[in-house]
Amino acid sequence: MKIHNFKYNESGLNRFFGTLEAKIMDILWDGEEMVIKDVQHKLEGEKVVNFNTVMTVMNRLVEKRVLQKRAAGRSFLYRPVLSKHEFLEAQSKELTHELMEEFGSLVVNHMLDALEVADPMLMDKLEQKIKELKKET
Repeated sequence: MKIHNFKYNESGLNRFFGTLEAKIMDILWDGEEMVIKDVQHKLEGEKVVNFNTVMTVMNRLVEKRVLQKRAAGRSFLYRPVLSKHEFLEAQSKELTHELMEEFGSLVVNHMLDALEVADPMLMDKLEQKIKELKKET
């Protein structure tokens, strides 16, 4: 699953989703399958959100293949396709591959520059990965 509109000027899930989409995804990642009405009630802590708006956004997330829905009587239950961790892993991997294809060694240089202030465990992981790649060649 690839999110096509990565927003550099946003943070967190808003980099991948609109504001309401991100809130809905957080609600569904925190719980089990839910019907639209349950999601709407969880959103109402901030302000009243119209049922039809929530339904439209959730169905668009299904079209984007981020949510799945299944019939349960006269309602539909929605759940994320991937866990939050799996989603963020897939998106960061896709973004990294795109940056490497377009900018190559510049990206590697900038990532290494960013490691100057990174946690030592992250640098150890990078070193281990480089050793593994060298063994493969």
